Amino acid sequence: MRQDTAAAPAMSRSQRLVKAVLGTALRWLFRIEVKGLENYWAASGPTIIVCNHQSFLDAPILASLLPERVAFAINPNIADAWWVRPWLSLVKVYRIDPAHPYAAASLVKALRRGGGKCVIFPEGRITETGALMKVYDGPAMVADRTGAQVLPAHLEGAQFSLVSRLGGKVRRRLAPKITLTLLPPRRLDVPELIKGRARRRAAGALLYDLMSETVFETAPQDLTVFEALLAARRRYGGRTGIVDDVDRNALTYNRLVLGALVLGRKLADLTRAGESVGVFLPNASGSAVAWLGLVAFGRVPAMLNVTAGPAALTSALSVAGVKLVITARRFIEKARLEATADALAEIATVVYLDDLRATIGLGDKLRGLIDLRRARAVHRAARGAAGPDDRAVILFTSGSEGPPKGVALSHRNIVANCRQAAARVDFTPSDTVLNVLPLFHAFGLTAGFVLPLVYGVRCVLYPSPLHYRLVPEVAYHTNATILFGTDTFLFGYGRVAHPYDFRALRYVFAGAERLRAPTRSLWNDKFGIRILEGYGVTETSPVLALNTPIHCRAGTVGRLIPGVQYRLEPVEGIASGGRLVVKGPNIMMGYLAEGDPNRVIAPPDGWYDTGDVVEVDRTGFVTIVGRLKRFAKVGGEMVPLAAIEGVIAELWPDDRHGAIAIADPRKGERIVLATTHAGATRAEVVEAARAAGLAEVASPRDVVPLPEWPLLASGKTDYPQLKRVVADALGLGAPSA
Repeated sequence: MRQDTAAAPAMSRSQRLVKAVLGTALRWLFRIEVKGLENYWAASGPTIIVCNHQSFLDAPILASLLPERVAFAINPNIADAWWVRPWLSLVKVYRIDPAHPYAAASLVKALRRGGGKCVIFPEGRITETGALMKVYDGPAMVADRTGAQVLPAHLEGAQFSLVSRLGGKVRRRLAPKITLTLLPPRRLDVPELIKGRARRRAAGALLYDLMSETVFETAPQDLTVFEALLAARRRYGGRTGIVDDVDRNALTYNRLVLGALVLGRKLADLTRAGESVGVFLPNASGSAVAWLGLVAFGRVPAMLNVTAGPAALTSALSVAGVKLVITARRFIEKARLEATADALAEIATVVYLDDLRATIGLGDKLRGLIDLRRARAVHRAARGAAGPDDRAVILFTSGSEGPPKGVALSHRNIVANCRQAAARVDFTPSDTVLNVLPLFHAFGLTAGFVLPLVYGVRCVLYPSPLHYRLVPEVAYHTNATILFGTDTFLFGYGRVAHPYDFRALRYVFAGAERLRAPTRSLWNDKFGIRILEGYGVTETSPVLALNTPIHCRAGTVGRLIPGVQYRLEPVEGIASGGRLVVKGPNIMMGYLAEGDPNRVIAPPDGWYDTGDVVEVDRTGFVTIVGRLKRFAKVGGEMVPLAAIEGVIAELWPDDRHGAIAIADPRKGERIVLATTHAGATRAEVVEAARAAGLAEVASPRDVVPLPEWPLLASGKTDYPQLKRVVADALGLGAPSA
C-alpha cells in the first residue's frame, strides 16, 4: 500500500480530459443526477466518503463526477481486475481488504498527515440484495482514529443496471436513471469511555446506523401511497405479479392499478373527496383493489374490524363520521355476518362490491385503459389540493386495554414507515410475503400490504390468521419467503405445521404482542428459523423498532428504526428505564376528536407518548418492561404484569395466561392470574415466580382457570373482557388494571 498522503495532487491535463469525457458519457447514458454537491465542499480536513455499493459502475461514477481527484480505498482483488485499471489513473488508490483488521492502518497514518478525501465502500462488496449489506468496522475505525468527518453518499438506480449482481432478482436494463446524493458531513461520536475492541464495534455500529439513515433519508417520501405504487410499477415493471390470494386471483401492477382506477371511479361517484369510507372486507385481491381505488380518488378508507360486534362497529362509524360502508356479499355469506351487515345498514349506506362490479360496462373499462396511461394525473386531479400530508387511512386502536380510538395516518406516515423498515431489512422482488394479518390492523396494512407493493414484493393475502393448519400449507404452496405474525398465531402455526412447510421462509417477523421464549424455541428447533421480534403501535404506522438479520438480540424488540427520535421519561416507582416518547415522520397525524371526525388532535409538538415503559441499552436495543397501564402497585411497589405472564408462559408454554390487578383494601392492589391451564394451582405459580427471581409482591394472590380465552382479531389478549370474566369468577367488582 502506498504511504504518501491522502491529499491527491493536481490532475494532469490528460487526466482532466479523461475525467471529463467519462463523466459526460456516464451522465448522458444514465441521466445521472447529482444532489447535495454543496455538502462535498462543506467537508474540510480529513474526510471519508462512505457510499453504498450497488454495481460495478459505482466507483467510475464517483471518480468522474466528484469535483476533485479523490482517493479510493479498494479491495485488492477488485483493483487488479483488467476492467478497473483504465479509470484508476483518475484516482489515488489505497488497497484495503475490509475483512483484515489492520489493513487500514496506513490509511489512518496518511489521513493524519495529509488530510484530503477518501472514498470507501464499507460493505466491501457489491450488494446481492439491492439493500444495505454487512458494514465492516474498518472504515469506522479509520474515521474514529483520525477524527475525520464522514460524508454519506448514496447511489440509487445502479442496482438496475446490467453490471449489478441482481440478475434474476430485479428487472435490469441497459441504462437506468441513476442518482447520486451527498448528505451533510458528520462525525462518529464514540463515547470516550469505550476502549479496545468494544470501541471498534461501537464505531462500526454507528457507521451502519449512519448508512441506513442515509438509505432512509434519500428515499422519496413526499408521495401519496398511490404515487408510491405508481413509482414501484415504473421501477419493477407493469407486468410484474404483485398481489395474489387463496382463490388465485393474481394481479400484476398493471391489473392492480387498472382495477383501482375503474372501481375507484365508481366509488368516487358515491362519495366526495376527503370523505371517510368504511371498509368491511377480508384479506383478498378484491379488497386490495377497493382499498387502492379509494386512495386513488382521494377518499379515506376507515378500516373496520370484521370480527367486531355491532356495538363496536357502530362506535367506529360514529367516531370516523362514516356514512358509506363497502363490503362483499360473498364475504358476508361465507363468514355468516348477515346480522352484522344489517346492523351496519341501519346507520350507514352499505355498498356491495359484487353489485357495483356488475355495473361496470365496456365504457368504464375503456376509460380505465386510458386512465392507466395517465394514472398519476388522474390521481392528482381526483384528490385536488390533498397531498402526502393528508389522511390516507383511519385505523382503530386494538382495544386491548380500553375503548378503541380513531387514528388518522397520513400518506407520508405510511410511506415513511415503509422506507424506515426497508432501510434495515432487505425486501427484494424475488421475495413473497404471506400476509395473514388483517388489513384493519396497522401491522397487516403497512408491513404486510403497502410495503410489499412499494418494493416490488409479491404479496399473498390470506383471509384469517386463525386457520392454524391451513396457513402453513399456503406458505408451502406459495413458496413464501417472508411471514408477519403475532406470538399467538406463530405458536399455533408452529405446533401443527410439517417441518418442511416453511422451507422457503427467509424472515419471520413478530409484533403486536410479546414474543414468548417457547414460541422462539419452537420455530428454531422445528424449522431452524429465527423469529425477528419488532415493536410498534397503531399511532406510529406502526413500526418503531425491530430486530434484523444484522442486529438481533433475543428478549428485546430490536433497535429503533431510522428517523425516530426518542426520550425516556421517568416513572415514579420504576427504577430502570422510562416511559417511551417518540417523534418522527411515521408518527400519526393524531386521534379523531370525539364528536367531530373532521378534527384531529395531534401529538404535542409531534411527540407521541407510547405509554410503554422500556429500557434502551448502550448499543440501542430496546427492551419492553411493560405497558404503564399494565403495572400493578402492590405494597408501594410497581410490578409489571407482563413479567408475571412471561414466567408462567415458561411454566405452561402450551396455554394462555394473563395477569390483572384488582383493588385490595390492605395493599392497594393485588394480582390475579387467569390461565387456560386446567390444573393450575397457586402453589405452582408462586414457586415458578420465586424460581424466576420475582419479588414476593409480584406473586399472584389468586389463580383463575378459564376454559376459553378472550382474543382480539390481532391475536392479542382482550384484557377488558378478561378483566370482566375474572371479576365475575371471583365475585368481585371491576378490576383496576
